[in-house]
Amino acid sequence: MSNITPQKELALIVPILKGKVKDVEQLAASLSSSKSEEYGKSQMGLGIEKESWFLASSVQGDYVIVYIASNDVSKSMSKLISSKEPFDLWIKNEVGKITGVDWNNPPSMALPKQILRYGP
Repeated sequence: MSNITPQKELALIVPILKGKVKDVEQLAASLSSSKSEEYGKSQMGLGIEKESWFLASSVQGDYVIVYIASNDVSKSMSKLISSKEPFDLWIKNEVGKITGVDWNNPPSMALPKQILRYGP
């Protein structure tokens, strides 16, 4: 049995392709409205308790910062990547068009390490 405590929170900074800021805003709006029921079911199935998106701009370009809370974010992300559920495939495709990342087969990387947390 492992003594490693699963990471419960995650923040990802993902570059947005040039000219795609409106697309990410429209996707976020649809997840909050017309797609909210499917989105909620997907999140529950992935074990995601909370997710927030933030837009950020810098001289290098535009980014979406994604905050996720889960009992085990690594497990939740693995479930999303391997999911063949129609909604999950749809959202991975939509996010891929905005970021240029194939979310069915993302580049290998370690999840960001949380180094500070305040609050309950």
